[in-house]
Parts: sequence; C-alpha cells; structure tokens
Amino acid sequence: MTEKEKLHSGDLYLPDGEEIMTEQLECLNKLYDFNMTRPTELEKRGEMLKSMFAEIGENCYIEPPLHSNWGGKHCHFGNNVYANFNLTMVDDTHIYVGDYTMLGPNVVLATAGHPILPELREKAYQFNSSVRIGRNCWLGAGVLVLPGVTIGDNTVIGAGSVVTKDIPANVVAVGNPCRVLREINDHDREYYFKNKKINYDNL
Repeated sequence: MTEKEKLHSGDLYLPDGEEIMTEQLECLNKLYDFNMTRPTELEKRGEMLKSMFAEIGENCYIEPPLHSNWGGKHCHFGNNVYANFNLTMVDDTHIYVGDYTMLGPNVVLATAGHPILPELREKAYQFNSSVRIGRNCWLGAGVLVLPGVTIGDNTVIGAGSVVTKDIPANVVAVGNPCRVLREINDHDREYYFKNKKINYDNL
C-alpha cells in the first residue's frame, strides 16, 4: 500500500511524499483562488466548489475564507449546507455533512491525528479517521470536531464545544469535552431563544 492509499485506511503514514504533495498543492491552488473571489461572484464560487469538493449539493453556501488541507477534495456536502467564515476542514480523509446543516464561524472539522508516542511524531507520522455530521445539524461558533466523530441528525452543538466522541441525533450537546445536555423537546417547539416565542403565523 502506498502512502497515498493510506490516507483513507486509518493506518499510520507519512504525509510529505511527492505523490501526496503534488496533488495536495494543486488542490490548495484552487482553494486560494476560491478565497480570492469577490462577494458578488456567487455563481463563480458555486462552480468552483463543484470542482473542488468530492461532492457538493444544491444551494450550498460557504463564506470565505475557507481553510482546508485538501481544498475540499475529500469533503461530501449535501444540499442547503451553510458554512460561515473561517470553516477549517482538515480533510486528509473524508468529511460528510448532511443536508440543511449549518456551521457557525470558526468551526473546525479535523480528520487527522498523530501518535502519542514521541518517537513516531518526530518522524511526522499521521493517521486519518472520517468525520460525519448528520442532516439538519447546527454547530455553533468555534466548535471543534475531532477525528472519527459522528454527530447524529438534527443535533445542536453549543458554541466552543470540543467534540471528542459520537453525539446522538436530536439532542443539544455542549462543553469540553462535549456532552449531551438534553433532548430536543416540546419547549423548543414553542420558544426559539430564552423567553421568545415562535410565532408560526409569521413564518
């Protein structure tokens, strides 16, 4: 197995080989061009994302600057995904984001890790494990999702949380490390923020 083939295997590998670096730099050139687009060039941005990402659905919006190890090459976005500025995707292997999911500013989705053993880190060994974000999730500002984590559908992750383990569907989870606070419930169907009621007639 080549070092490049190990990107998606979960095995330890060296990320600085010529084959990897050549392809990665091509992806980063595309990312650079995307980040240099003007705010009015929405159609151009959409076309660029289609060429950069492994998959990206309809009506997705990513606010530059976008940061990504592979320029989105290993990222799979569904439809109607929204990402605010400074989304960072350490996409050395696959990242999956479901339909209607919202990512706040400065969210980090990281698939890459390094061994604890110092001798291996000195040699720059790395491993990757996929991240999966479900449908209709909301990750607040500054959320950090670590390698191998899955977040279930409809779940809200509170701002600043560090998600080290899987989080189930239909919950609110917060903290460092991120833990389930409660399930999404009838109160959430009546109030959208503190004591502010949802006026369904106006929606």
